[in-house]
Amino acid sequence: MDFSVLTEALASKSFDKIADICDNLMIQAAAEGVAFQDEWPFAIHLLGHIYVDDINSARFLWKSIPAAIKESQPELVAAWKIGQKLWTRDYAGVYEAIRGFDWTQETQLLVTAFSELYTKRMFELLVSAYSTISIHDAAQFLGMSEDDATNYVVSQDWTVDPDSQMLTVKKQAIVKEQKLDPSKLQRLTEYVFHLEH
Repeated sequence: MDFSVLTEALASKSFDKIADICDNLMIQAAAEGVAFQDEWPFAIHLLGHIYVDDINSARFLWKSIPAAIKESQPELVAAWKIGQKLWTRDYAGVYEAIRGFDWTQETQLLVTAFSELYTKRMFELLVSAYSTISIHDAAQFLGMSEDDATNYVVSQDWTVDPDSQMLTVKKQAIVKEQKLDPSKLQRLTEYVFHLEH
């Protein structure tokens, strides 16, 4: 089986393409009747779905993997543990699952990139959902120690109240550029004119 496309995507850090590449290679192998399961990079395939936040596809992939392969590949089980934590929305557990396994060099880059992306997603979630949050809770969401989480959010212009151990969220300014199409303006004018007369 030729995994050169997958290898190139990993080398170029195009992690958002990994799941699609693996899905297409799997379909191609199945269509050709090639026995691929013994050499298939299931952990990378699973992590590819997790990276693009496609937990449903990750679950279906997990269910389709033969039990013998699951038992023989501890890294695959560790990758699925991340998926389980995401599925149950155990935010701190995601970081524990990431740190709880000694990843191979092949998957380490993908796991590290996912961890950074996940931290960014969690930060955006905190910004959209909270106006204030405790340092402890923010640290749990961001998978960091309380000191690291405080430094991280302060660098994003949040403020800290040391007495109450609370963080005040700085909402990001939402910039929306409206594109005014002259034809839409004309139609609106005609509509308003029609209503008035």
